Amino acid sequence: MTTIGGETASGFEPVREAFEANFARHGDIGAAVCVYQHGRPVVDLWGGIADPRTGRSWTRDTLQLVYSATKGATATAVHMLVERGALDLDAPVAKYWPEFAENGKADIPVRWLLSHQAGLVALDRPVPLKDALAWHPMVAALAAQRPLWEPGAAHGYHGRTWGWLVGEVIRRVSGRMPGRFFADEIAVPLGLDFFIGLPTTERDRVSRMAYQPPDVDLTTVPAESVPVELREQVAAWRDPGSFSNRAYAVTDPAAIDFDSPEVQAAELPASNGIGTAHALARMYAALIGEVDGVRLLTPETLKSATGEQAAGKDQVMLIASRFSTGYMLPTRAVPMTGSAAFGHTGRGGSLGFADPEHGITFGYAMNHIIGGADDVRAVSLVDALRRSLGLERLPNAN
Repeated sequence: MTTIGGETASGFEPVREAFEANFARHGDIGAAVCVYQHGRPVVDLWGGIADPRTGRSWTRDTLQLVYSATKGATATAVHMLVERGALDLDAPVAKYWPEFAENGKADIPVRWLLSHQAGLVALDRPVPLKDALAWHPMVAALAAQRPLWEPGAAHGYHGRTWGWLVGEVIRRVSGRMPGRFFADEIAVPLGLDFFIGLPTTERDRVSRMAYQPPDVDLTTVPAESVPVELREQVAAWRDPGSFSNRAYAVTDPAAIDFDSPEVQAAELPASNGIGTAHALARMYAALIGEVDGVRLLTPETLKSATGEQAAGKDQVMLIASRFSTGYMLPTRAVPMTGSAAFGHTGRGGSLGFADPEHGITFGYAMNHIIGGADDVRAVSLVDALRRSLGLERLPNAN
């Protein structure tokens, strides 16, 4: 039986029970979950194995790569610049980044970068991975890239390119790399154990990823055997030229080893944030209220930052998605506790979000990536949190 460390406030026992069940029944190897309510932690739990190769235990201080949950941290940095009057979301990107105007992009506003409407999900010529990690060659490639659909006419998840696109705007406006800006303006004031660009001194605290392929690889079975509701997605996965594939093949090689010291040390503001579940929950708590004297955005800025900008069928994921300017909004595939919630998921189920209606924020980080459609870990935790708050169960909760 997995030993669970941490604390759970009275009334939130269902979250602890769901967290324990994730280890017992749903495949967690090492993980942490944290919930803040009205600016104070009410759930802060961790357990399991941080490194399956050595057996190193997961502790309060274990750091975990959270993939695209990083985007919520990067979006927060952008809105702080907006609040300070340094950045206008409706101004052309080229106002701040003149080279971006190439290839018909002169009029694309900053807002469309954040809300996945710019049509820059992929590159016609992928960049060598070492150059992408060095930042500037990838930024130059994106500045030269033509949009792959009419900007503003559709939205599609810019899974990898979003970080360089949005991060370069942060760099041009603030004079600091996005990871440095996040550290100076968000992590240090709040005491967050979270990094976009991991210092070498923190490397030994990072958990190691484990990957479990799906029980059935749908791309290898006859097309008629694929469930009808998945056929469009599976056809896209089989097509190397689809947006679904090209969006994750912007480097050469396309596959990125996120356990690599070089990758963890680089700044990839879309996908390589490394921190704790507690840090995610605490950051979101400081977005919707004051945490130990720190509030990141005013209510007015937050309302603007979390208003819906794009919704409907996603050109990359080929399912319904909803975005504000940088944050994901709740859908069936993105579990949260209320209609006013906002945040961001990451590969494998990592998740951070805030629900201002209920004064709740949430962070979940784990090291086991489970392929296929059977992963219910994040959904189970959010459903348990909903029950703790006296809300209805999620329709797809297990």
